[in-house]
Amino acid sequence: MRKQLSLAAAGAFLAGSAPALAQTVTEATVDTGDTAWILTSSALVLLMTMPGLALFYGGLVRAKNFLSVLVQVGAIAAIASTLWIMAGYTLAFGEVTNGWLGAGNAWMLIGTEGLMRGDLTISERTFALFQLTFAAITPALMAGAWVDRARFGWVIGFCALWSLVVYAPVAHWVWGNGWLASSIGTLDFAGGIVVHTTAGVSALVAALLLGRRQGFPKTLMLPHSPSLTMAGAALLWVGWFGFNGGSALAASDDAASAILNTHIAASVASLVWLLIERYTVGKPTSVGFATGAVAGLATVTPAAGFISPGSAMVFGAIAAGVCYPMIQLVKQKLKIDDSLDVFAVHGVGGMAGSLLLAVFMSPSLGGSGYAEGVSMVNQLAAQAVGVGVVALYSAIASAVIAVLVSLAFPMRVSEDTEREGLDITSHGERAWELD
Repeated sequence: MRKQLSLAAAGAFLAGSAPALAQTVTEATVDTGDTAWILTSSALVLLMTMPGLALFYGGLVRAKNFLSVLVQVGAIAAIASTLWIMAGYTLAFGEVTNGWLGAGNAWMLIGTEGLMRGDLTISERTFALFQLTFAAITPALMAGAWVDRARFGWVIGFCALWSLVVYAPVAHWVWGNGWLASSIGTLDFAGGIVVHTTAGVSALVAALLLGRRQGFPKTLMLPHSPSLTMAGAALLWVGWFGFNGGSALAASDDAASAILNTHIAASVASLVWLLIERYTVGKPTSVGFATGAVAGLATVTPAAGFISPGSAMVFGAIAAGVCYPMIQLVKQKLKIDDSLDVFAVHGVGGMAGSLLLAVFMSPSLGGSGYAEGVSMVNQLAAQAVGVGVVALYSAIASAVIAVLVSLAFPMRVSEDTEREGLDITSHGERAWELD
């Protein structure tokens, strides 16, 4: 089943850990069509981060903090990309030795020139580039949890360490033929666990440690530009085709299926979200449409290559039905200031999709089917273990990293700085000059 050999199996191919795969290490004879598609997908995923995510988040904050969001997203992507080349790639996809971390055989991508392993038809550096864009966007997702109040130095220090301590190991466990994939059988087509669960849970921890913004939850902190948020959501939506479609690692029917499922899940989720808004707040909003679409995209991501288009519609409906009330629970009931709903949308969506995957990959529902000897119950257990372990590890590791970095860089800006806005106080600029 080719679909089940997507990103997770690619880690095994590149690591060369399994005996049968380790024998197939040759000078690359790449397929130019597959290579062109993965290079294009890499550009699409980077587009999701800059400018997609930056605009999506930037439009949701108050005008005095707009530039600070853009700078944070850009700087996080830059530091994560640099560390990926230096050490992240080999920690995630280096040769498998113990199932917990990749070996140091590819520091600075040394030794990856022109190599192709297993049945991949792209070079290892093409794969490393594609994975770099995932490593860049994942910590950037967390920025939505601390807008308006986090100190820039702390943000960069936290995300730098997080990319090596949280993201790279989890990527190895699931995609690099680590212990969750090889021993437990956890599946994740394009990032429901590796990207959205890690970022969502870690964002919630960071929001708790930082504390609430001044005035939260009594003061309404309305988005200063829903139009920019809509533009950012549109870029995320299109870029997600590379995120999920590229995870097939070939210009194939699997890629087409993943893109189709991605699009229909986002479409249904955005419509259901508008319907919920209509009956709860009286009007369907642009921010609701954008948020619903992103929830659908996050929820279908772990399953995009394993399910049918009909199932993807169900994923979209469930995404809206689960993520919308989770926002209300986190902010209104628990009064946790996860400012832009990173946990409720990305974390909960990614975890829900990772569990739903086990049910909807059933052949009777049009899915790709289970591995030999694996039943729906077995797969559901494997998914639950994967989600639970990664969520717990992300929470604990993120709390430790956040506190350690705060010893050098205070987590939070002063009250006066927060009132004036981070654009002018942290970066000496204003997004909008009003005469």
